[in-house]
Amino acid sequence: MTTTSIRPEAGAPAMPQAASQAPSQAQAPSQASQQAPLRALDARPRRRPALRPPAAFAGFPQAVWVIFAGTVVNRVGFLVGPFLVFFLGSRGIAASQTPYVLGALGAGNLVGPAVGGWLADRSSRKLTMLAGLLGTAAAQGALFASPNAATMAVAAIALSATATMVPPAASATLADNVGPARRREAFALIGWAVNIGTAVAGVLGGYLAAHGYWMLFAIDAGTSVGYAVIVAMLLPADRTEQPAPQNPEAPTTTDSGYGVVFRDRLTRRLLLLFAVQLFIYSLTESALPLAIRTDGLSPAVMGLAAAVNAGLVVLLQPLATTVLARYARTPVYVAGSILVVVGVALTGIAHSPAAYAATVAVWSVGEVVVGGAPAGLIANLAPAHARGRYQGAFSWTWGAARFLALAAGTTAYTLVGPAFLWWGTLAAGAAATVGFVVLGPAIDRRAAEEA
Repeated sequence: MTTTSIRPEAGAPAMPQAASQAPSQAQAPSQASQQAPLRALDARPRRRPALRPPAAFAGFPQAVWVIFAGTVVNRVGFLVGPFLVFFLGSRGIAASQTPYVLGALGAGNLVGPAVGGWLADRSSRKLTMLAGLLGTAAAQGALFASPNAATMAVAAIALSATATMVPPAASATLADNVGPARRREAFALIGWAVNIGTAVAGVLGGYLAAHGYWMLFAIDAGTSVGYAVIVAMLLPADRTEQPAPQNPEAPTTTDSGYGVVFRDRLTRRLLLLFAVQLFIYSLTESALPLAIRTDGLSPAVMGLAAAVNAGLVVLLQPLATTVLARYARTPVYVAGSILVVVGVALTGIAHSPAAYAATVAVWSVGEVVVGGAPAGLIANLAPAHARGRYQGAFSWTWGAARFLALAAGTTAYTLVGPAFLWWGTLAAGAAATVGFVVLGPAIDRRAAEEA
């Protein structure tokens, strides 16, 4: 505890010399009387501090926490996807027809983000989220009730299209409510929510599937409706103020389509780099299971990999975001990207459960370091009137990368060979990382102008 000296106010008479040199015994009663209340205060039972979010996530407005809560609820219901192949088999769908349904599910990822981003700018962020969430619940029911492969494919397209309408509108809402300096942390928070929900879903999925696939569909639909209720009741109305772009090269506010994004040369280049990196990350969903199966290991090893990934992200994301928030964006993102690329490429030399767990740990730490940087960067580059479409373009890039990883990635693995895929991954990731370093100064200048 620091002490402060008490000085006489200006104009007040000075104390006599004798008074200032009074014996210490005369001061003792006064000091004792002052310290008694302090001792009484110290003796009081101290209240425990209220539960607070991690430092990096503190101070966000209500809209951010609404999206966080809704995302956790929604991702807890991410159950049908991992068990879709088994569900199709239980309905008598032939193995030769299964790829059509899975391909339709992937194709919806190329439609939903574009529609969601456009509607978020053209109409309303909130209404777009509600339409996507309620549409997802309806599509879940349609997929479960579909009698054959053709109707299942149609329902699968509707399911993935409506589900992917939501992220562009939610991301635009984050950008509306959080300034450029903290958007990386805001998007990292939502990524943390995704992994929390996914970790819970991983525990529930196997148990529920054993008791009937209808439970998976019911919970998926129910959590989508739950997210919609959270949005309808708690998400504030959209912000209507949309200042004109300050960057002279930025498109004018008369643009209503995706030309506003595709004429942006810096964003085009950045999305291309992100596409490479997201393709590499998506190999963890497609080529990693193939590698585990090729080594003759059981599906439980894939479950171990998923548990390691979700567990590390859930545990480390708040701490990492708090620590890394004090450092510049570019070196942090580059370091995280290197870890992801190296970790995924190391899958090529893993042949045991422990080795696979180690490689997953490497790219999971990279995922934590990257955090919400990609979506945050896109938000910082977007003019206010086009945030939904910029996020729609980023979500479309993410969907396209996953689609290519499922198609081209697995084809390269099976027809050309695993070594080609993993070494190619390392080379492509290195090139994309170098490209990001080159674009770093231009990204920083543009973000400062848009701020």
